[in-house]
Amino acid sequence: MINDPLTYAIIGCAMKVHNTLGPGFQELIYQRCLAIELERAGIRFLRESPRTIYYDNINVGTRRADFVVENQVVLEIKANKGLEDVHLAQAKNYVVAYDFARGLLINFGAKSLEYKLLFNPKYQ
Repeated sequence: MINDPLTYAIIGCAMKVHNTLGPGFQELIYQRCLAIELERAGIRFLRESPRTIYYDNINVGTRRADFVVENQVVLEIKANKGLEDVHLAQAKNYVVAYDFARGLLINFGAKSLEYKLLFNPKYQ
C-alpha cells in the first residue's frame, strides 16, 4: 500500500467498526457505523453520492458509491464472507466513474477486515 494518510485513516476507522461489531451484520449497519467513526476522526465524506454514467457520451444512468471521502477517495463497502472479482470490478469502476486517483474496497463480512486499495489507470 502507498503511504497515504487519508486511506490509512479510513482503514483505521473501518478496523474500529469491525473490531467492535465483528462479521455478520448487513452492509447498511457497517455503513452507518463507519460514518460515525469517520465523523469522529474529523474526516469529511458524503454517503451515497450519485454519479452519472456515460456510454459513448450518452447518459445511461447513475450509480452511487457508498462513500466519497474528502472528495479524493471513493469507498465501497461490502459485508460478504470474502471479496470476489466482481466486487473489485465494481469498486474499480466507481474509481474511474468518479474520476479519482484512488479508491478503497472494504469488506466487513469476513472474520478479519479485508481491504483493497484501487487505482485509476488514468492517473498511473
